[in-house]
Amino acid sequence: MTIAIVGVALAGLSVFYYGESIPQTTFAGESNVFSELAMMETDGVKHLIPLDRIKGGGPPKDGIPSIDNPVFADVQSSQFMSDSDTVIGLDVNGEVKAYPIFILVWHEIVNDNVGGIPVSVTYCPLCYTNQVFERIINGQEVEFGTSGKLYNSNLLMYDRLTESYWSQALGIAVKGELTGYQLNLVPFDVITWGDWKTLHPDTLVLTTDTGHIRSYATDPYGNYYAEPRIMFPVEHSDDRLHPKEIIIGFSQDDTYKAYKQNDVESEILINDFIGDTPVMLVSLFSENSRAFERTVNGNTLDFVYDDGKILDVQTNSEWNYDGLSVSGENDGMQLKRMPIEPGFWFEWVAFHPQTLVYDGI
Repeated sequence: MTIAIVGVALAGLSVFYYGESIPQTTFAGESNVFSELAMMETDGVKHLIPLDRIKGGGPPKDGIPSIDNPVFADVQSSQFMSDSDTVIGLDVNGEVKAYPIFILVWHEIVNDNVGGIPVSVTYCPLCYTNQVFERIINGQEVEFGTSGKLYNSNLLMYDRLTESYWSQALGIAVKGELTGYQLNLVPFDVITWGDWKTLHPDTLVLTTDTGHIRSYATDPYGNYYAEPRIMFPVEHSDDRLHPKEIIIGFSQDDTYKAYKQNDVESEILINDFIGDTPVMLVSLFSENSRAFERTVNGNTLDFVYDDGKILDVQTNSEWNYDGLSVSGENDGMQLKRMPIEPGFWFEWVAFHPQTLVYDGI
């Protein structure tokens, strides 16, 4: 066995890939967690994580089958849905789709195209990590599947172009030919079906016509979500929060920060900074949070939620839930939406032990 250092991964805005440094597009909230680590090579295989920390999750490769030809229904044909069902909601270039968690728990990955953008909608039940990626690598559209492996109790996906392993929590290839490559994040909502269809009555919703026979009315993980136990090893633990506390994570300006979903819901609107970036988190619906950079033309705005309206203090302009100003001096201005990284606390801190935690008002 040989282990060689072949380059520094994700330093600044570059990764080492096919022996050369190529530029990476950086989106708000994108993680560069391996900026301090070296890319390794073992017996000709490139990797960013120790290979002995990749664990089998039970099912074999594709034993949890991705959905590659998703079938959708409109709201009028969605009798299989309950208003309380949690969905991942996407609104991309005017096309709106919802992906029920009770389907994703059995498949973990949906390869789809929304608003002309190839996306992979992903969910790891062990970590409650929801994430949506643009499934384009070096300009080429690719599909992702489940490898049957885990790292830090989190789903390791594989791409069907090179079969490299990708950490779902990080969006980074951690083993194989594409090691060090980082996927772009796509903003999304975690929200109840009732609230999502209220926001988007024209939405489509993924159906159980998946090509696979599964007991979609039951959750194979049972009471796992409420129990403190973690089923697979993780590298770091931290008792600042309950292991299964649902947090909204951000990585920005080399800073990692977590917000309890319950805090965002109870405060409704939070003005804060992540690193040097001024941000606004807002929650007008149960289980749901959105985040925006709170700058307009280089000026930082402070927001309040007053009498059912989102207002900026500086001009008293009104803003809607999409970050668009609908009246006042800023009428027509659009805040930049930030991708979120929701999941259980134990998962977030396992990957980001140096994380800050928002401590409320």
